Amino acid sequence: MFDVRFNSATRDDLKRLLRFLLERAETAEDLIAAQEAVDSIYATAHRHLAATLYSFRKAGRRSTRRELIVPFGTTGHVALYEIVSPTQVLVLAVRHQRDEDYH
Repeated sequence: MFDVRFNSATRDDLKRLLRFLLERAETAEDLIAAQEAVDSIYATAHRHLAATLYSFRKAGRRSTRRELIVPFGTTGHVALYEIVSPTQVLVLAVRHQRDEDYH
């Protein structure tokens, strides 16, 4: 099992995502869905990266840098991560699937 960690830039990405979703919420259900989207990213990353991190697509030339797709509703998010040691993985960034790229 791998220890999954989120760096400060990734936590900032998730805060930005939550603010974006909350600002556009029109109903109570939208408010709930906003928090559920962020919770889903955390849960999916911990669940999948702790055990099967090598199964996801490579991101760039290094085999240790990869991307995890996190489906949510009709779209989803992409988490960029790096395998930093034999026991640890670091989530580097999160973006919406429709965003151009990581910042």
